[in-house]
This record gives sequence, structure tokens and C-alpha cells, in this order.
Amino acid sequence: MPKLDLDSLPQTNATGYPAPYDREVEGRWYRRLAPEGGLTEMGASHVVLKPGGWSSQRHWHGGQDELLVMIAGEAVLVEDGGETVLRAGDVAAWPKGVRDGHHLQNRSGSDCVFVAISAGDSSADYGEYPDIDMKFGPDGYLHKDGTPYPTKRLS
Repeated sequence: MPKLDLDSLPQTNATGYPAPYDREVEGRWYRRLAPEGGLTEMGASHVVLKPGGWSSQRHWHGGQDELLVMIAGEAVLVEDGGETVLRAGDVAAWPKGVRDGHHLQNRSGSDCVFVAISAGDSSADYGEYPDIDMKFGPDGYLHKDGTPYPTKRLS
């Protein structure tokens, strides 16, 4: 059975977000599952979101579908249309190309845990962060006027 040993996978809270947009995701710790499992057509991460942490800046993807499965704890899903509490067992999905900015915020006093899955051509993915002056594309992070940020986008 191709069971992955989570404890043996490196965990990081690295981000390519430029300052000051990197602060909100300092409490996001993740392990990349897809490379360890030999998966090449999708991305998958096991994510622990500490109290007060955000999963990302609010964003949408033009070239990748996203699926999220809550495993433990709870977080608030913030989207263009409002807020929804997600708890263990809940599933959320965002089709590529739908311009609905979304992210999770852990407003509880305990860690929450989820698996985030993406599928599509990551080398051609693009999107936007509706709340801040940032968008992304294959070449990295850009201001909305197209001026590049000096940081490198992590894949």
C-alpha cells in the first residue's frame, strides 16, 4: 500500500508572498504530498493552520481546480459572497476560472488541519488576489499594473 508517512515528510511555512502580504500566512505549516507519492498530474498538501493563521491571501485560479478536505478543527472560509465555517469532514471546491476569491482563516484557539488538492497545468496557472495589489502568473507575483514583485512564487 502506498501509504505516506506524514511524520517523515518535511514541514515548512515558507511562502513566496512579498512583504507585507507574507505575515498572515506565518501560521500555515504544510507538507507537500504529491511529490512524495510520485504524483505528477496534481498537487496535494497536508496543511496545519495555527490559531490566527490564514491559508493564503484571498485568491482565485484561472488554470487549476482546487479541492479542500477538512480533517480536524475548524476554520472560516472567506469568499466574495461571505463566510462559512468549515469543520472536520467538510469539503469545498473551486473550479478553475471562477473569479471567487477565497481562503481560510483559523479564528479558533486550536490548530485546524486540512488537505488541499489542485489539478491543472500549474505552469500556465494565473490568478488574482482581490483584496490586495497582487496577481500571479507563470512568471511569479505581479502588481495589478503588471510590475513584478521581487519575490519568487513557490509551486
